[in-house]
Amino acid sequence: MHRRPLLARAIAAAACALLSPLALAQAYPAKPIALIVPNPPGGLVDTSARIVADSLGKVLNQSVVVDNRGGGSGNVAYGFVARAPADGYTLLTSYSAYHVGNPSLSPRLPWAQKDFTPIALVTVATNVIAAHPSVPANNLQEFIAHLKKNPGRLSYASQGNGSVSHIGTEMFKAQTGTSMVHIPYKGSGDAIRDVLSGQVQVFMTTPPSVMGHVQQGKLKGFAVTGKTRHPGLPSVPTTAEAGLKGFELESWVAIFAPAGTPPDVVDKLTTGIRQALDSPEAKTRATTAGIELRYQPPAALDAMVKSETEFWAKTIKAANITAD
Repeated sequence: MHRRPLLARAIAAAACALLSPLALAQAYPAKPIALIVPNPPGGLVDTSARIVADSLGKVLNQSVVVDNRGGGSGNVAYGFVARAPADGYTLLTSYSAYHVGNPSLSPRLPWAQKDFTPIALVTVATNVIAAHPSVPANNLQEFIAHLKKNPGRLSYASQGNGSVSHIGTEMFKAQTGTSMVHIPYKGSGDAIRDVLSGQVQVFMTTPPSVMGHVQQGKLKGFAVTGKTRHPGLPSVPTTAEAGLKGFELESWVAIFAPAGTPPDVVDKLTTGIRQALDSPEAKTRATTAGIELRYQPPAALDAMVKSETEFWAKTIKAANITAD
């Protein structure tokens, strides 16, 4: 008469064993995964997230949903993911400037780098120095000369305080001895709208935001800030070719999970992302958007974050850049 209760307890114990973290990791993913984006739709970060989401969903045979949570120079999204359960179902699509720049810009962030586990680097992009056609310059040297003759008369857009477009343009100003007024936006979409209308004259940003407009003649492309010309803008020289040597600026996007995410889940995600980025569909979409797919595993991404955090801390201090 006592065997049935004992048998029931044994079955319950076995069931609990099956629900161990290892067993749950092996079953991952059992429900949709959310990719949290710290920017509004449009631009490098959002485009990168959508390329990853579509291809990764096919690799994992599970829905991967993009969730845009812009605001606070990325801090809204970062804080949300930092507080999310460490189960692999809420991931951060991280933007380089926010991840390595914000710690030096804001002493009281709602997150810290230690709150995240690196999963994979996914994309990188050079930047384009673009301007409204009303700017009376036909190349980078003429543009710099115009800025020197008209200090503070032109304004430049950025995706927000602390963004690569903000910090990068301040670096450009410092190196060229020029002056422009900073107009921060909450993302690329609003910024490019005002640059196209001429309300703001200059925008240094990644190709997805401006490439089509430069190709159509709606904006002037003075230079790209990489070591080589961009394939979507073959007639636009590099900064070195345009006479501004030593000025290079690259943005990157990477995927992170909340700290404490099980190693097996991390392994499944990074392996899945590597396979997703290698798919023909992802390559085609990235090429069309002017983005370079560049996979790096967790250890390499972690090392890059540490190195760039030190570099941006020095750059932000030297340029006297603040979050306000």
